[in-house]
Amino acid sequence: MTRGAARLEPASEEAIEKGARLLREGGLVAFPTETVYGLGADAASAAAVAKIYAAKGRPSFNPLIAHVADLDAARREAELPAAALRLAEAFWPGPLTLVAPRAAGGSVCEAARAGLASVALRVPSAPVARALILAAGRPIAAPSANRSGHVSPVTARHVLEDLGERVDLVIDGGRADKGVESTIVSVLGERPRLLRPGALTREALEEILRAPLEAGEGGAGEGGAAAIVAPGMTASHYAPRARLRLEADELRLGEAGLDFGGCFGAREGRGPILDLSPAADLEEAAANLFLYLRELDARGAALVAVAPIPARGLGEAINDRLRRAAAPK
Repeated sequence: MTRGAARLEPASEEAIEKGARLLREGGLVAFPTETVYGLGADAASAAAVAKIYAAKGRPSFNPLIAHVADLDAARREAELPAAALRLAEAFWPGPLTLVAPRAAGGSVCEAARAGLASVALRVPSAPVARALILAAGRPIAAPSANRSGHVSPVTARHVLEDLGERVDLVIDGGRADKGVESTIVSVLGERPRLLRPGALTREALEEILRAPLEAGEGGAGEGGAAAIVAPGMTASHYAPRARLRLEADELRLGEAGLDFGGCFGAREGRGPILDLSPAADLEEAAANLFLYLRELDARGAALVAVAPIPARGLGEAINDRLRRAAAPK
């Protein structure tokens, strides 16, 4: 690795092969998925996974998602009940993560699972991610490629800003399409439970299941506290440096604006305003969310008023990220 900065290479067959070799050797490789950029390591290697936790400053009780090539590979790692198979067949490859009981003989190491008897699995659809998994020939543990708790990266530049020389290689595949992380569904209980809303909507999942998803994070840890069985479940997460004021219908003096559908309009004498979607399109808003939070940080905004976002469809995921971004750090 070049001292002072990670190696950055545009996506190509050569970069994929180099990344796969680095992963097999225990290195860290950042790469684009359809949701955000991931920080990848060999999911079977405790030593490699430890590098992810160290690079991100991520607590080791927070499990990682293991990215696999296809459903057959997932079934080698987890016991997938009928409901999980229906969801996998409908939405893989894609932005769906399933948390399921670990299969006997599964290769995802205990460190990646944070010591749990369950494992979080995803089959990404982004071509670079799929090619890297196939070339590496093993599951890749890959949380978002940013410092723990900070805004997730949707470009290679974001990865370099956050992690720099802590990564052996950053594969630049352009901007991530979806802009928010995968939807996480637990199949550990009698009924599937939505652990984290994401780029795949609740409505789409429930249409396949023909039943409502259980609500809430579920599970319990020591002392009755909620167990962290999947990424993105901590109260403060996805946080910019700026302090956010949610459900704002106007800008106050000294505030920048994260707008939606032109709610704030033109406000002379106020801070910068970035509109997630002037047309009030939730898919566009999701794609722009982390990009614009980072841009407002770059512009030095200390206070950001956030316009109301509808809770339907992708709005559920957007509001989840905004609430966690606004939580006390």
